[in-house]
Amino acid sequence: MNSPVRRVLRHGPLASRIVAAVFGGYALAALTSVAAVSLPLSASEAVLTGMLTSFLVYTGAVIWVFAVRSARRAWAGLALAAAPLALAAWPVWQQAASS
Repeated sequence: MNSPVRRVLRHGPLASRIVAAVFGGYALAALTSVAAVSLPLSASEAVLTGMLTSFLVYTGAVIWVFAVRSARRAWAGLALAAAPLALAAWPVWQQAASS
């Protein structure tokens, strides 16, 4: 194998984890923030709860991405965590679209 291919194969999983941590963690935090609006709280409390929780989720996602054995497991864990959050955020998006 030539040098550029070897370099990509060697650094590819690390680059994938970095992308998962930055963008996947951000997406997970954003979903958490939107899903919190559907909580049975006043609007201002729900927004504040979502914002504060999103910081914890983002931090946890970054730690998770670098703690698991492979980049594939990191992406799978992010997707698995995003699924119920997307379901919880769906009514909020529907309500915003109808307004």
